[in-house]
Amino acid sequence: MLHPERLAEGLLRTLSRLPLWWLYRLSDLLFPLLYHVVRYRRKVVRGNLNRSFPDRSPASIRRIERRFYRFLCDYMVETVKLMTISPKEMRRRMKFTGIEQADELLDSHPFCFLMLGHYGNWEWVSTFAAWSRHHCGQVYKPLHNPTFDTIFYHLRSRFGSENIAKRDVLPRIVSLRRQGIPTHIGFIADQSPRGNSIHERMTFLHQDTPIFTGAERIGRRIGAAAVFAHVTRPRRGYYECHVEPLSDNIASCPENTFTELFMRRLEQEIEQTPHLWLWTHKRWKYAQANHPQ
Repeated sequence: MLHPERLAEGLLRTLSRLPLWWLYRLSDLLFPLLYHVVRYRRKVVRGNLNRSFPDRSPASIRRIERRFYRFLCDYMVETVKLMTISPKEMRRRMKFTGIEQADELLDSHPFCFLMLGHYGNWEWVSTFAAWSRHHCGQVYKPLHNPTFDTIFYHLRSRFGSENIAKRDVLPRIVSLRRQGIPTHIGFIADQSPRGNSIHERMTFLHQDTPIFTGAERIGRRIGAAAVFAHVTRPRRGYYECHVEPLSDNIASCPENTFTELFMRRLEQEIEQTPHLWLWTHKRWKYAQANHPQ
C-alpha cells in the first residue's frame, strides 16, 4: 500500500514539472482559500504588521497583508518548482550580483558567511553555489516529517550547496578548515530563539526582539568575513540577489555589534518591501514586554 506521504511527494514532483506560469495559476486559486477560508495565521500576521508599522493606516496594513498572502502562495509554488527546474531556467530567473567580491573574501579568509532572512524566496537563494567558484554550504534545520525533510534536503542541495545540520555546524566548520576548503556558509538568522537560548535583545521593527547570536559567535571564533544577501523581486517569477559586504572580519567587531548590523540591514529591506518577509512566524513570542526577564 502506498504511504500517503510518498503519494504527496510524487504529487509535488509531478506538479513541479509544470511550467511556472501554470503553477502561478494554481497560486492564484490558493490565495482565497488560504486567506479567506482557512485564514492561516491571520491574527499573527495582522498583529505583527500593526506592531511593526505603528504609523501606517489600517488600510495600508491590510494592503500589505493581502500582498503578503499572495506572495506566500507564490513562494509555495516556486519552491515546488525548485524540485525539477533546469539550471538554465534557474539562471534566467535568479540573478546574483556581487558574488565576485564575496569570492575574493575567501582568498584571504577561511569562511564567508552569507547572512539573510526569511525574505523573498530564500529557497532560491540556496542556488548561490551554482554561481560561486568556491565551496558553498548552508545551515539546515532538519524537519520533523521525514518525507518533507528529504524533499527540502534535496531542494537545498541540488545546485551544489552542502546542507549542514544546525547541530553539526561547528564540527563541520572545523573539518572544512582542517581540509583547507574556503567556504561560503548561508545563515538565515531572523527567527526567534528559544526562551532558554536568548543571549541578546534589540529594538527591531519598533519592538523588543530577542536575536540569534550564533553566527556572530562562530564567526568570531574562526575569523570569518560576512556579506548580506539583499533580495529583490522585479516581477513575478524573477529574483535578484545583491551580495553586499557586512564585515571583512567578524572577530574585529565589538561584541554583538555584528548581529545588530545584520538585523538593521534586514530591517531596512523589510521596510522597503514589507510583503516579501515571512510575517506568519511568531517572531515576538519572547518579547520582553510579554516575558519579563
